[in-house]
Amino acid sequence: MTEFFQQWLPYEWSWLIATVAGILLIALPLMLSVAMIIYVDRKVWAAMALRRGPNVVGPWGLLQSFADGLKVFLQETIVPAGASKGLFLLAPILTFTVALMAWAVIPFNGRAILADINVGLLYVLAISSLGVYGTIIAGWSSNSKYPFFSAMRASAQMISYEVSIGFILICVVMYAGTFQMNGIVLDQREHILGLFNGYGFNPLLFPMAVMFLISGMAETQRAPFDLTEAESELVAGYQTEYSSMSFALYWLGEYANVLLMCALNATLFWGGWLPPLEWAPLYWIPGWIWLFGKIFAFFFIFSWVKATVPRYRYDQLMRLGWKVFLPVSLLFVCVVSGWLMWRQGA
Repeated sequence: MTEFFQQWLPYEWSWLIATVAGILLIALPLMLSVAMIIYVDRKVWAAMALRRGPNVVGPWGLLQSFADGLKVFLQETIVPAGASKGLFLLAPILTFTVALMAWAVIPFNGRAILADINVGLLYVLAISSLGVYGTIIAGWSSNSKYPFFSAMRASAQMISYEVSIGFILICVVMYAGTFQMNGIVLDQREHILGLFNGYGFNPLLFPMAVMFLISGMAETQRAPFDLTEAESELVAGYQTEYSSMSFALYWLGEYANVLLMCALNATLFWGGWLPPLEWAPLYWIPGWIWLFGKIFAFFFIFSWVKATVPRYRYDQLMRLGWKVFLPVSLLFVCVVSGWLMWRQGA
């Protein structure tokens, strides 16, 4: 895109305009997708519970999310008297902004990527780890005990599952031999018998794909791991004192993070923008359509789990992270590295 603008402008201005245009091309469709995916989420829950879901505002209820957004936008933002006002207002902005930043290194096609850096996976891991700060700051700045308890839960939950996610990503990096997101996708081509794409068909890394999916639910605080919003003991968790657009930003940030985890599942384990089969006619379909299809499939799993699986107790949440996922992911680091060394020696 920079070369296109260089026909009329110097390199510095061309790079700036191309970068801003790339950010808008990702951020604006993503925000629209977040609004529509909330509608899809509610429809899936309704179908699971034999209800109709949103069906009044707009055709088939498609405009329900926009009506809800307009409603909260017109409401008054209430700041508790004892709250730290600056941090209280900053927390939801931080959560939503961090959720958007990670999309900079997600490849939508072979060349459709905002920043094709050689440490893309490390960037995603670092940015996703920052999201919990929005929750912690919200709980502390509200000057209320239930949001503060929720923030402490969020920090413990994030630490517990970030460790296992780190070991899972080590397995992926060792197998692909690169931290570059496009490189990880391309390494999945013609993986088994020149037919299937994607690590999901690799028996060695398939357990890691399943663990990453479950850990992604815990990282995004989705059911059955939504202990930070446990209404039975914490009212509404860290967002209890929030209203208006501040409350809506948490919802938008949560769904943007869920879509990011779905995109990471598709990119790291299921071929990303590659078609599911190594068959020439399938490459006629643009790569971003394959990626969006895989993201939607994983989002359906997220919604399915939320509609059907009851919430864990907190001790069950911690036990799964520390006593199951951590040892298993560490074991697979040894297994994958040993297998790679044996194949190299053979």
